[in-house]
Amino acid sequence: MKQRVLIVNKFYYRRGGDCVCTLNLEELLHRQGHETAVFAMQYPENLPSGWSRYWPAEVDFGGGAGAKVKALKRTLGMGDVKSKFQALLRDFKPDVVHLNNIHSYLSPVLAVMARKAGAKVVWTLHDYKLLCPSYSCLDPRGEVCERCFQGKLPVLTQRCMKGSLAASAVAWLEAIRWSRRGVEKSVDMFVCPSEFMRDKMRQGGWNADKLTTLCNFIAPEMIDAYRDAPASETRDDYYCYVGRLSKEKGVETLMDTASKLPYKLKVAGGGPLSDELKAKYASCGNIEFLGHLNGGQVRELLGNARFSVMPSECYENNPLGVIESLCAGTPVVGAEIGGIPELVEGGNGVTFESGNSESLANAIRRQWSAIPDHGAIQAQALKRFSPEAHYALLMSIYGE
Repeated sequence: MKQRVLIVNKFYYRRGGDCVCTLNLEELLHRQGHETAVFAMQYPENLPSGWSRYWPAEVDFGGGAGAKVKALKRTLGMGDVKSKFQALLRDFKPDVVHLNNIHSYLSPVLAVMARKAGAKVVWTLHDYKLLCPSYSCLDPRGEVCERCFQGKLPVLTQRCMKGSLAASAVAWLEAIRWSRRGVEKSVDMFVCPSEFMRDKMRQGGWNADKLTTLCNFIAPEMIDAYRDAPASETRDDYYCYVGRLSKEKGVETLMDTASKLPYKLKVAGGGPLSDELKAKYASCGNIEFLGHLNGGQVRELLGNARFSVMPSECYENNPLGVIESLCAGTPVVGAEIGGIPELVEGGNGVTFESGNSESLANAIRRQWSAIPDHGAIQAQALKRFSPEAHYALLMSIYGE
């Protein structure tokens, strides 16, 4: 009989990469015949779910004094997050509890409770929260930072959470409350989507025997769409960026570089730098801003591009943007940072020094003049990132 799996993530809609992976996981397990339940925080944009009656109330870190106290209690594992989760554990009786992003809006207390209930506890690490209280391994200047790997005080002294002493104090308190020793004994296996993440966790002192690597996969319906539309060897004369328009994604370096090159760049996505970048570069004849695109539009954009660019200046884990590009048969020009180089190898693109405009420009020139085998890139990616391959490895982790 298939295992019953309780999937946990703080949000239940396509908010970010962690949410996309959570929804993909739910669909994959359902297709494979598993009974699944979902636990998330109540939130207006959540997708409908028959399990929502078990979900704890929304907390707001930006509200008034009362709301802030309630949010603080949530980070410490107090309040309705415990009672609601206990009720779901009792009624669903999972064999496996698969945690995703649970800090702050839910709580690591869920791992402790799941272990006490007799479930196997698996935790996929979509960010660096267990190492860096501010999630990102970036200091307030936006520079890569590992100061909290051995002790969490720097998040407080540097005011890493939006420059706020109060917010940074909450992050520090949460990190102290859910220390490595306490969390580690409640989790059977931490799933790292990249070898880079696994190495950083080991560097931070986490037990190597409880760390395994399993990369992200493409949703079943997206895989079907790619399989039904083989990669074209004829491409339009542009390259593209698909993602968030924010500093850590390296988009300022990309725009500055692209504006000086004779090749067309199409940019899909939004974010805090959207207005600033449009004002600065919209009149540049070789940069076109497309705004937010739906899944089908992204597939079309990638499928017709010569290549895509992943110019990140932060510790990317296992970015879906790279995976989706390769599944479209589209090579990637990727920054040499985080887990990106693990994906860009063997003729499916080129890498460059993160944050270095000259290195990026040279990589773009090289890829523009290359003659890639789009069909081979797609075939390799569809095999590597397929739901079937992911499921087989996941079952070895679940112990089924």
